[in-house]
Amino acid sequence: MTTVFIDGEAGTTGLQIRQRLAGRSDVSLLAIDADRRKDEAARRELLNAADVVILCLPDAAARAAVAMIGNKTTRVIDASTAHRTAPDWVYGFAEMTPEQAEKIAQARFVANPGCYPQGLIALVRPLVAAGILPADYPLVYNAVSGYSGGGRQMIEAYEAAGAQANPFLPYGLTFAHKHLPEMTLYSGLADDPLFAPAVGNYAQGMLGTVPVFLDRLARPVTGADLAACLAEHFGDDGFVTVAPYEPADRRADLDPQALNGSNAMRLHVFANEERGQALLAAVYDNLGKGASGAAVQNLNIMIGADEATGLDLPIAA
Repeated sequence: MTTVFIDGEAGTTGLQIRQRLAGRSDVSLLAIDADRRKDEAARRELLNAADVVILCLPDAAARAAVAMIGNKTTRVIDASTAHRTAPDWVYGFAEMTPEQAEKIAQARFVANPGCYPQGLIALVRPLVAAGILPADYPLVYNAVSGYSGGGRQMIEAYEAAGAQANPFLPYGLTFAHKHLPEMTLYSGLADDPLFAPAVGNYAQGMLGTVPVFLDRLARPVTGADLAACLAEHFGDDGFVTVAPYEPADRRADLDPQALNGSNAMRLHVFANEERGQALLAAVYDNLGKGASGAAVQNLNIMIGADEATGLDLPIAA
């Protein structure tokens, strides 16, 4: 039995992690009384009593929580941005490299990936590693997320506005998004991508795309080659899969909400070799593989449980 304390369980990610862990016979959840959530002594006690702590807190609060852990045994999964590029933390994207799951299994400190970065890393890193996409490629990443990714205030604002809310709202227009260091480091790029995020008027789900000019790649390749490279990296039996390469003008499953409630991510490649253009796309749930699902997957790896435990039932926002 592994004891787990979710610090920040009242937030969207914390609630979904708790749902995914509820009823498991191998995990015992420690909880703090609602009226003591800001009681530092009570939190410190639970932070040090748990086998694994999952932090669902703002960055500063996550750093403070880690500092409260005075023992050398409590393991930590941090869902904030605070430690994602820290050298003494393992990045919790298990499919990123063949060795990453084992690194997570052995780690004391695991940084849960950001929702936006996972799509970019999944699409780009295998191509950089294979020598297809140059590390200095001037990369653009366009992505749209459901409003649940913006936290409680954004959720309340969109739900209050209903159909009158902006259906597609680009933001981050200073091009200095806090996810950029994470994206650049783990994708293998030499320079930050131009990242253009947006919020859609729907609760959850994510679609990220990367346009590619084939004549700017390190060697001549086709769209089928790009898809084959991704498929070889991820295989066909895990949470990250690659759709069959089939030229199409449009696809109904290229829908940011298509995988909601799951821990799945599906990658697509589209190309027109005559024009020398391709588009890489990733579909996944910003609250699933992008947050709570990834955290539970990492927990499973860390405690030696089946990686898919608790991830087979849909979880709604």
